[in-house]
Amino acid sequence: MRFVTPILLILFLLLQYRLWFGRNSMPDYVVLKERVAEQQITNEKLQRRNALLYEEIDDLKSGLDAVEERARNELGLIKQDEVFYQTYQDLEEPDS
Repeated sequence: MRFVTPILLILFLLLQYRLWFGRNSMPDYVVLKERVAEQQITNEKLQRRNALLYEEIDDLKSGLDAVEERARNELGLIKQDEVFYQTYQDLEEPDS
């Protein structure tokens, strides 16, 4: 009994050291938990973006209105027999 208590105490301290300072210790766990939380936030943002892209894909597949809108906005296309007016805003001349 005289040797059992010190041996158990030493074993307990070694296990505690490994728990707090060794590989895969509590500080490592906390850091990893924070990284997982950050990654979950990033994943949620990407899932929202993907949902918007899927909606846009469905809209483009289902009707011509979305295709026409993109053609007008991005490519500057106009329909046949349609008149296109381009206006310029006058720039103020600097005082000399």
